[in-house]
Amino acid sequence: MANFLIRGGKKLNGEITVSGSKNATLPILCAAMLSREKTVLTNVPDIQDVHSMISILENFGAKIEFKNNTVSIDPSQVSKKPAPEELVKKMRASILIIGGLIGRIKEIKMAFPGGCVLGKRSVHAHTHALKELGCEIIEDEKYLHIKVKKLKGKKVILPELSVTATENAIMAAVLAEGETEIRLAATEPHVQDLCLFLNKMGAKISGIASNNLIINGVKKLKGAKFQITGDYLEAGTFAIAAAATQGTVKINGINPDHLDSFWEKLQEVGVKFELHKNHVNILASKGLKAVKSLRTAIYPSFATDLQAPFAVLLTQANGVSKVFETLFEGRLNYLFELEKMGARIEFLNPHQALIIGPTGLKGLPISSCDIRAGAAMVIAALIADGETEISNINYIDRGYEKLDEKLRLLGADIHRI
Repeated sequence: MANFLIRGGKKLNGEITVSGSKNATLPILCAAMLSREKTVLTNVPDIQDVHSMISILENFGAKIEFKNNTVSIDPSQVSKKPAPEELVKKMRASILIIGGLIGRIKEIKMAFPGGCVLGKRSVHAHTHALKELGCEIIEDEKYLHIKVKKLKGKKVILPELSVTATENAIMAAVLAEGETEIRLAATEPHVQDLCLFLNKMGAKISGIASNNLIINGVKKLKGAKFQITGDYLEAGTFAIAAAATQGTVKINGINPDHLDSFWEKLQEVGVKFELHKNHVNILASKGLKAVKSLRTAIYPSFATDLQAPFAVLLTQANGVSKVFETLFEGRLNYLFELEKMGARIEFLNPHQALIIGPTGLKGLPISSCDIRAGAAMVIAALIADGETEISNINYIDRGYEKLDEKLRLLGADIHRI
């Protein structure tokens, strides 16, 4: 298994373009199964999670080609088959195959999804929404087993603002008979991108970007050509890396409006930047200040996926910053790795910690705990004194396309060994 070897102390300077959004690509790949016609997706990130999802869909009979960040999908021969257990257990997003396939093959039995170790995530929001739309949920301790005779639209109030449950409900509703109203729908940019893609296929979804979606069911969908939106989480990661190294970096390929709460927090810490229509310039900044509270919450509040990278930046800020992770258990585990590197951290409870800065970090062997914590460890290594070796980078490869290559373009001393 490969590791990253990073020699810190180099400022990042230059220009990069972020890849397409992983979190938009995965549900859109599943949504392509709702039609019997061919679909072409561009700006698709060449990362492990995308390859895993493609393999799962190919198992059901879809013919898929992936080359040069373009995916061509022929779903005409999709049929009922067992879900591949090993692949399903690799990532939690595999649960999205339900929304993409249940309307066509009428029955799905799959192992409970796996992925990053971030505490237990219930599937209740998914099964609740699907049951409301006419599905039968068969009780099984080891598997998710769902059947349907006919999907019927109705008012669905989600029990929580779950991104993937919202996406499954949307995909099930577009071919359901009649009108569906999804209340307490998640509004993340990747949910919006799914809705835009489905509308291009002929779906009738209104209220996009709001917590109340109206979906008028149609009898069939057509194939479509669609460009995946830029990954705002990757953009945020590079913005933090530039700020932490006191570099100047232009980040292309994003909609800055997707990161409003992030820019506000970056401004609070004292980072200088310029927002433009499709890019952002991060400017060299010194004298960073602690923030009163870095509190994660559902979109459009501060993204949990940018909490770990931002916490690394806070180790370089003057004063005491409080980190409050409200969404996932285990998401602060990476702080133990930062402590090894010399960061001053006081744990208040499993969801809250204080970061006392500024402190110099020292390079040593560390590990990636999950996709976003892995990116945080890379940023920590970039500013550390000496050499850092990061293990478990398979997590990083699941969420970031060629992260090491992009960083080298900006002047980082990073190698895959």
